[in-house]
Amino acid sequence: MPPSSRALAAALLVAALAACGTPAGHSRPEPSRTEAAGLPDRPAPPPGLPGMPPVLDARDVYAADHAGRLAPAVKDFPSRVYVPNTNSNTVSVIDPATYKVIETVPVGNQPQHVVPSWDLRTLWVNNDLGDSLTAIDPATGKTGRTLDVSDPYNLYFTPNGRYAVVMASMDRELVFRDPRTMKIARTVPVDCAGVNHADFSADGRYFIVSCEFSGDLLKVDTEKMKVVGQQKLPLRGAMPQDVKLSPDGTTFYIADMAAHGMWVLDGKAFTTPELLPTGKGAHGLYVSRDSREMYVSNRGEGSVSVFDFARRKLTKKWHLPGGGSPDMGGVSADGKVLWLSGRYDAEVYAIDTTSGEELARIPVGSGPHGLAVYPQAGRYSLGHTGVFR
Repeated sequence: MPPSSRALAAALLVAALAACGTPAGHSRPEPSRTEAAGLPDRPAPPPGLPGMPPVLDARDVYAADHAGRLAPAVKDFPSRVYVPNTNSNTVSVIDPATYKVIETVPVGNQPQHVVPSWDLRTLWVNNDLGDSLTAIDPATGKTGRTLDVSDPYNLYFTPNGRYAVVMASMDRELVFRDPRTMKIARTVPVDCAGVNHADFSADGRYFIVSCEFSGDLLKVDTEKMKVVGQQKLPLRGAMPQDVKLSPDGTTFYIADMAAHGMWVLDGKAFTTPELLPTGKGAHGLYVSRDSREMYVSNRGEGSVSVFDFARRKLTKKWHLPGGGSPDMGGVSADGKVLWLSGRYDAEVYAIDTTSGEELARIPVGSGPHGLAVYPQAGRYSLGHTGVFR
């Protein structure tokens, strides 16, 4: 084609494209970042509790907890499993690489849980009958200060790090404290028995609490430090235990030792939950590192049920060889091993999260309870044995 013809063709092409474009006098809007990248738009994260780190992904509250995402504060900590032995008044320290107890640390009377602090730098041992908290330095494994705290059955932290929340089970109180000094900021009496476990909404503005001995659930406004809802579970003799939020932030799951399953609750509406059977003595709830599944420890039958969040159904059940009493624990930082205490068998179980195979059964002290696997992925800790965001 001669040059004059090529020039004419180019001019006609430009005119044709202009005719197909925006009307005269209107400019084409700039594409959004997601459009420019060819990605689907994501829902905007909900506005969070003032001071709370922003939600990374509105579809997955555990986005910061995926395999290997260790915060700078913990990346140099040695990998350990800390096991509070309620009847021995000790903490057994396990090296997960060898499945061996490498140290036994004396603590206060009846340690119930080992709880990572909000800033990830301290592990707090909850000495329930000893009315104290003992600090462990996860960099060295050595104990530090012990603080006087009444009835610290369990311990949580508000998502903005402003308060520690002591679950004072026998005192029938939620006690908001300074997260470093543990000085009392506000005491909230509760009209139920056995406050013990909790989890926070995606925006951190409220949390759901289980009351083990009266079969109640509480809804607590985080900022106002006030109980704003209470209901009795629709089963005589219900004994709710661990509480966990779904990755999409829409649903709370509450394990129930007497109902042998977990309650499925709309936390926002706080309507009557429905029961999903899992196994005898359902107790602990642990989310997988890819946020796709949740492991349910069935203490009364020596098994672990696997729940699929997307399908909203149980897909597998793993039975411990020879039985056992799987209780509380956590998932390794790489997501490959589920660690659970054997409450009535003075042992700890290491379970392969791919196959359900028991990798090890490790003797520890008497009455092992809320063990903590540490370090784990996440930006900050909400408490218990390791609930991270």
